[in-house]
Amino acid sequence: MYLSDGDAMRERWQDAVLTAALFAISPFCLGGVVLRDQPGPVREHWLSLAKSYLAEGTPLRRVPLHAGPDRLLGGLNLSATLSAGRPVKETGILSSADGGVLILAMAERLPAQTAAIMASALDCGDVRVERDGFAAVDKAHVGFIALDESLDEDERPSDTLRDRLAFEVALHGLSHRATDRTDITKSQVDLARQRFADVVISDDHLRALTGLADALGIVSLRALILARHAAVASAALFDRSTVSDDDAKTAVRLVLAHRATRFPQEEPDQDDQTDDHEEQQQHSHDNEGEGDPSDQPLEDQLLAAALASLPPGLLDRLRHEPIPRGSKASSPGKTGLEKKGTQRGRPAGVHPGGLHQGKRLSVIDTLRAAAPWQPLRRREQPREPDGRLHVRPEDFRLIRRKEPDRTTTIFVVDASGSSALQRLAEAKGAVELLLAECYARRDQVAVIAFRGDKADILLSPTRSLVRAKRSLATLPGGGGTPLASGLQMAFQLADTVRRRGETPLLVFLTDGRGNIALDGTRGRLRAIADAEASASLIANAGYATLVIDISARPGPEAEGLSRALRAQYLPLPRADAKQVSDRVKAARQR
Repeated sequence: MYLSDGDAMRERWQDAVLTAALFAISPFCLGGVVLRDQPGPVREHWLSLAKSYLAEGTPLRRVPLHAGPDRLLGGLNLSATLSAGRPVKETGILSSADGGVLILAMAERLPAQTAAIMASALDCGDVRVERDGFAAVDKAHVGFIALDESLDEDERPSDTLRDRLAFEVALHGLSHRATDRTDITKSQVDLARQRFADVVISDDHLRALTGLADALGIVSLRALILARHAAVASAALFDRSTVSDDDAKTAVRLVLAHRATRFPQEEPDQDDQTDDHEEQQQHSHDNEGEGDPSDQPLEDQLLAAALASLPPGLLDRLRHEPIPRGSKASSPGKTGLEKKGTQRGRPAGVHPGGLHQGKRLSVIDTLRAAAPWQPLRRREQPREPDGRLHVRPEDFRLIRRKEPDRTTTIFVVDASGSSALQRLAEAKGAVELLLAECYARRDQVAVIAFRGDKADILLSPTRSLVRAKRSLATLPGGGGTPLASGLQMAFQLADTVRRRGETPLLVFLTDGRGNIALDGTRGRLRAIADAEASASLIANAGYATLVIDISARPGPEAEGLSRALRAQYLPLPRADAKQVSDRVKAARQR
């Protein structure tokens, strides 16, 4: 049945309303909701609706992005401890919100450590504090609303946390006019909350949900547990004592569909295909116009519900075959990863240690480490004036920092032969397309060209678009193919980049048919031997490498080169600048 845009929006909103109601029935059992939308009236309307469905007196708190373990878990109240002269415990955000809901701002940027702490609270229902002289276990039965503002598949909340949240609601693109209707009342949710523990789900429904999860490629058992809770909550919401087929469909649509990693495929037995086909034709002829979905087996009904609820664009993502990856050593580093222990970058926690040049002391954390020991140290030094704080070297806490791991993409271009002009145009266009993104990421691009009897660095690592265009404008072409020289120069430049603390990504645009040796002499056998030796240097160093075969008819030479480099191989005989740029960005994100 065809739905107009307005009807489709209202249907999406009704699912969002249903999600808010189910979550409010039992926030802890259902984990939470990933809410995908930019700040705006539609998102605020959903949040206010979800808040209204919660039980009276339910704690609802927003967790700032920068909240660290001290704020989440609790521990030593430093100011109270220093005033009282004895350790005073402070309650953390998780335990203070016991029985309530926490709203995570900018959840797509949540640090991994913070996500792990929240995941542990969802698993255990409590938080364990063993720090600053305390050892305690506090209850933390909480649910989460994770606000995902990125709307980008490459930047999502942590998988550790998403795996434990039942629902995912995408509100982007919804008109505010489509949100004027709400069919579920607060009293209906309050009654469902009382019935939730008494609802029964049959073994048939559990088996059907399990089979469908397997067909969708969902391997996490948590997804099945959350789907069961969602089906029970749906039955309670609509005043049913047992889970019905409609409740199971609701669980599939709201919990399992967005977790799919593959499309289910029916594989009938070959012996029965002919009979099944004739039977289906006879059935359709006898019952034309009388289709009743309720007559289908439960598994088929749930499968249809899942297929109808798969997120838009998921088909393309699941069917897309990624570029084959090499070994772990040659896997490209993802731009935006962070390096620890540097002297630059943003603060990322503290660690004990002595004061050395270049180290910065965290005064607050040092006082926090020293505070629990003050009564003992004052008894050891009875002649010291009262109120003096005793700080010892073992109390020192130094600031640990993180800085982004920047990537330098090194293009190694085969500028030889009659088709060099086309290849160079592709490289120039790809470099210019990548530079705009590199500037935003603070990444760099370099270009090496090999032709005649040697290789040259045409563009040293840079983020300057003007400089890149100027260097590439007069790039010559033609002559022999000194592939070994290009490989050796790429290795040297990548080594320089790595020594600066950055991650090199090597991209070779070549047909792999070298005919000039390292010493400049002609001879294909000698050239191949030198190229293999240079390729082994790059492979053993573990540099991330991509070989793009741009010959008119891809042959075994470039593919053999990729194996020697332990690199990803991509035959693109008709590649344009946009294709090359897209492939390089895909390789860099892996």
